[in-house]
Amino acid sequence: MFLLSKIFWLAAQPLSLTFLMMILGLFLLLAARVRLAVASFGLASVVLFVTLFTTSGAFALQALEARFPRPDGDPADLRCMTVLGGSFETEVTTARGGVEFNQSGDRFVEALRLALNYPQSVILVSGGDGSLSGDYEGDATVSRRFLTGFGVDPKRLIEEDDSRTTFENVRNAKALVGTSGLDGCLLITSAYHMPRAVGLFSKAGIAVRPWPVDYRTSGKVALGIDLTQPTSNSQLTSTALREWIGLAAYYLTGRTATFLPGP
Repeated sequence: MFLLSKIFWLAAQPLSLTFLMMILGLFLLLAARVRLAVASFGLASVVLFVTLFTTSGAFALQALEARFPRPDGDPADLRCMTVLGGSFETEVTTARGGVEFNQSGDRFVEALRLALNYPQSVILVSGGDGSLSGDYEGDATVSRRFLTGFGVDPKRLIEEDDSRTTFENVRNAKALVGTSGLDGCLLITSAYHMPRAVGLFSKAGIAVRPWPVDYRTSGKVALGIDLTQPTSNSQLTSTALREWIGLAAYYLTGRTATFLPGP
């Protein structure tokens, strides 16, 4: 399933899909199927325009980010937190050492802030090497360097470094929660990713308290044309499409109880 999902996404992300439709159009043109070729080129152009020059990606991502509101203040008490991986450039850290964040770095910045403010809390970090090659260190490994570098006692850390997907995050975390006697932990992950994560934890029978971070939109995005930031629009569209596809896939395979889990 992991390999299949990786291969599927290589082809399904908007820019790859555009490229494949253009290649199909060329083959159709060579086969003298002019109308089909024009249709393929036209569809590729529409997908590319929507991806690069509209706010559709931000709009779709915003809907996910709004599903679980950000808490008004810090929790009254904090016994434990679960942080989902996906925040480090593991290819770089494996080669160079140190700590290098990607766009989801807020997950561990927030975990560090809470860890320092609640020194009694235990931190469960779930995240292994999610690459196809499997040659890189996982987020759990890098997070130890990051958190202990700021004075967090390594005895507070519970590391799960085998998971490669969100489903595996939850499956492996469930075993650790059971053996550690931890339940009702704060769940820290990106706001757009929270619905799928909560749905999986709920299906697994693990109580969590959602703590969304890493917002990518202002929350006030309207659907329309945007010619100012094609690179950013493309990235937001890819992120949104991947998450919505993930929600659909997990629901259809019975891994979540509802298509769009909520509070």
